[in-house]
Amino acid sequence: MGKALLLYSSREGQTVKILRHIENELKETYQCALMDLHDMPEINFHNYNKIMIGASVRYGHFNKKLYQFIDINLAALIAVKSVFFCVNLMARKPEKDRPETNMYMKKFLSLSPWQPELLDVFAGALYYPRYKFFDCMMIKLIMGITGGETDITKEVEYTRWDRVKQLSERFGSL
Repeated sequence: MGKALLLYSSREGQTVKILRHIENELKETYQCALMDLHDMPEINFHNYNKIMIGASVRYGHFNKKLYQFIDINLAALIAVKSVFFCVNLMARKPEKDRPETNMYMKKFLSLSPWQPELLDVFAGALYYPRYKFFDCMMIKLIMGITGGETDITKEVEYTRWDRVKQLSERFGSL
């Protein structure tokens, strides 16, 4: 059985939810370790056959700890088979849910010295009732501008789980 490291940079938990789904898909062939890269864990990368990093976008940006983690661990990330996916609400639109069409993925690839072998993009989720007042109003404004859900009583999950399963399969055969 192989070993896979699944790292996340998540703000509201959807990225973790996606990685847990991937972990479940891989359980027959990989022993997975799930870690928060915001904790800046010291990792022995030689213990893993593959690495996947999932990161969410909030207000148009990835968390700066994602880039710090990459900078600190660049040599190790380059030396192992690796995958990166991002989670953002822009990807709820079919024309923006692919690495080559998603502006956040393009931005990541232009800023990051790490260029993973495999990339993907997933739509996240809206959890209006869970947000603090300011975040709720800002996200509602952004969603209104971009033609999304603005009812603050709703929770809407946009993640396409069939696409997550496809990434799991591609990661497993990488």
